[in-house]
Amino acid sequence: MPSRSGHRFAACLLAVSLATGAAAQPTDDYLDADLRARVEQLKAEVATRPTDADTARARTDVLWDWLNAFSMTGGYMPVNLTTVARRPEAANPAGLAAIDAFIDELTVLDERPEALGELSADTGPFEARSRATFTQTWTVGTQEVTPGGGIAVTRHFMGNHGAFQTDDPGGDGLVTVSSSNASARLVASERPVAGMHGGFRGATPVLFFRLAEGRLRPGDTVTVTYGDRSGGGSGLLMPSFSSDRMAFPLYVAFGEGGHLFSLPIQPIRVTGTELAGVHGFAPSVVRPRASFDLAVRAEDRFYNRARGPYPAWHVYANGERIGELAAGEDPIVVLGDVRLDAPGVYRITIASADGSITGVANPILVSTDASPVYWGDTHGHSGFAEGIGTPDKFMTWAKEDARLDFVTHSEHDIWTDDFEWEVMKRNVATYSEEGRFIAYLGYEWSTRNLFGGHHNVLFRTPEDRLRVPTQYFPTLSDLYAGLRSLHDPADVVVIPHAHQSGNYRLSDPKLQPLVEIMSQHGAFEWFGQAYLRQGHQVGFTAASDNHLAQPGYTAPRGGGLAQRGGLGGVLAEELSRDALFDALKAARAYATTGDRIILQATVNGAAMGQRVPFAAERHIAGRVIGTGPIDTVTVVRNGEDIWQMDYATASQDGPLQESETFHLTFASPSVPMHRGDNPRGWRPWRGTLEVTGAQLAAVTPTDFFNPDMQRMETDADGVVRFATITRGDTSSLRLTLSGIGRDARVRLVLEAGDETGGGPPIFRPHATVPASTVELPLAELSDGTVRRTLPFDIYEDTVTLRRLVTDGPDDVRFEVDDTGTIHGDYYYVRVKQVNDAAAWSSPVWVGGYPSR
Repeated sequence: MPSRSGHRFAACLLAVSLATGAAAQPTDDYLDADLRARVEQLKAEVATRPTDADTARARTDVLWDWLNAFSMTGGYMPVNLTTVARRPEAANPAGLAAIDAFIDELTVLDERPEALGELSADTGPFEARSRATFTQTWTVGTQEVTPGGGIAVTRHFMGNHGAFQTDDPGGDGLVTVSSSNASARLVASERPVAGMHGGFRGATPVLFFRLAEGRLRPGDTVTVTYGDRSGGGSGLLMPSFSSDRMAFPLYVAFGEGGHLFSLPIQPIRVTGTELAGVHGFAPSVVRPRASFDLAVRAEDRFYNRARGPYPAWHVYANGERIGELAAGEDPIVVLGDVRLDAPGVYRITIASADGSITGVANPILVSTDASPVYWGDTHGHSGFAEGIGTPDKFMTWAKEDARLDFVTHSEHDIWTDDFEWEVMKRNVATYSEEGRFIAYLGYEWSTRNLFGGHHNVLFRTPEDRLRVPTQYFPTLSDLYAGLRSLHDPADVVVIPHAHQSGNYRLSDPKLQPLVEIMSQHGAFEWFGQAYLRQGHQVGFTAASDNHLAQPGYTAPRGGGLAQRGGLGGVLAEELSRDALFDALKAARAYATTGDRIILQATVNGAAMGQRVPFAAERHIAGRVIGTGPIDTVTVVRNGEDIWQMDYATASQDGPLQESETFHLTFASPSVPMHRGDNPRGWRPWRGTLEVTGAQLAAVTPTDFFNPDMQRMETDADGVVRFATITRGDTSSLRLTLSGIGRDARVRLVLEAGDETGGGPPIFRPHATVPASTVELPLAELSDGTVRRTLPFDIYEDTVTLRRLVTDGPDDVRFEVDDTGTIHGDYYYVRVKQVNDAAAWSSPVWVGGYPSR
């Protein structure tokens, strides 16, 4: 966004590659005369007086204009520079020191960029979860490195590659350093680093190769070897996710105690591994005989595109073959001109020609009158902010890998400069295709919940759109006022989310029609309810908040973004920019945990997101077409469950059969302990499971998608060792028992564990869940269920064992009649599936008046 004082950019910009990040001095000044004068004055002032509370705001005004003007040259921007400029909380000692450090770094880039030298790397590609050895080599520029300086070898907070170590030459993850200068001796030590490449919420020690003797002079090289095998080690374990720019960040300090200068992230590539599965994507609702495309994606066990070549695929609808795709070298192939004649629900299955690999697509409803459902992700990140990967990878993944109908590349404003904003605007035009895929320009307004919490901002069209960033609009009221003053509210959608919880006491009815209640951070139905309790007329959506340039179809990694990303379903008449945006504005939308569940729900004939005239009699009706068997459908009125149908529990309490299937489910709430706090963190469930009085014939997890935090294995003696997590959702194991005796029981021994999660609570820090032993005797089954509650603080975490209906329905209709005398009552529907997926409709209001 141009600053309030404004700045003009030189017509001749540097042609500098984003891929390499190399910087060079422009032949024509990239600053106009006024800004150049202000910059030179800033340099002179900082040289004589460190920044303090009195000078911080004026200096960051200049710094903000300066960094954005520099960004437009295309040169590499120092990591975290945009987060320092104009932060409302910057007037503390660490923040003030950071201002001066970044002024120094930008001064070097402005006056003598050759001082930083050049960085190159072995870029691969390397397979996901392989053991690799590669190097990054820094050529010293015009500024030499004196003793005490050196190279910081950091890791991105989202990179789930192996740990670095320097002590065991024969061990895994060995990182070594060498130099072309024989007199320079570099030794392994540590140095504290804050930010996305160190301690994300406070400085933490990182590997630092300190120059102990000699000097590194211009032209010398320093080579960092990752996964050095020379001593017998097996290399560095690579991340589980594919990337076109995997981050292995390096920083340089030129002397003892000197500022760490960030070097450009190199385009190190990580690709998928062997074929392990296949998945299909099709429209959720089509008309009879209408032509549509069905995309088939070959994937590895981590949801990456699998390594080729790829087999021929046979495609079936309700068991009848409808097409075949030839073997080849493309992991994503499209079966075109598919037509389904008769109305009804079609289940798509896909199999390799030899039958060894099978998968499914989303269910398809063929109907003459059902509203089309379009799927989108309004909240995702790339390496432009604190994520990993390029913005082009983000868009390609959304359009091809996830086969979304719409997406928003919603980078944090605190990490976004003017050049990146222009790239994102250009990508909206480049990748959008009416009738196929719509990209919306947007960003994430990012501040602590003390000032309003995180909100995603979407624009109807990309032309002439200005950011209203937290650097200049630091409170939620400022955001609303800024958007209204610079844009027509009809062209803006604002969506708060619960990770850094949006202030649910405030909501602008012209700007904020939806609330994000689920993402890779967890499930937060309570967050949507908090807005509704305040009288705000808002609907529900979900998104991924993925940070790996993988929106819309995501397998989780790491500790914070720990579950599959959500999706927003939108009910619109056509796949066009205006139709989708109008539907978002009208809250004709619903949220899912990533499965493309078809959810229809009306109240007195009105679809979700609407308000109907007051009536004492209320008829709630709908249909759920699941991606698997339905567990429960619940109708919620004013935040209270008023009706529920259980389709999955074998509720009869008669004698147990010789062989039966049970569902063991872990659950924990995510509601914060205090109003205005961030959500409770992930609740760990780790331990052992044993069955006595029966034989454990089989055990399978239902939702174990996180290779870092979820695992299950069975010992030779039948003991199941497992680990999973919950945060406002459920995670389950399916048990098949045989030879069931009268005293049969499931026994869990749960280990103590720490709650985790991004956006840590403010008033209640993450706590340690105590160890416990849980006994679930089958003799205590009541209505097919035995449950144990594990109280913890204000929370009641639960473990539930149920007799499972093994052939339960995946397509259900429901009708509920209710009465009420209150204007403004609202109703919505919650759906849960046996596979732990879920969906939530937006509410329908009865009587009353909308927010104004």
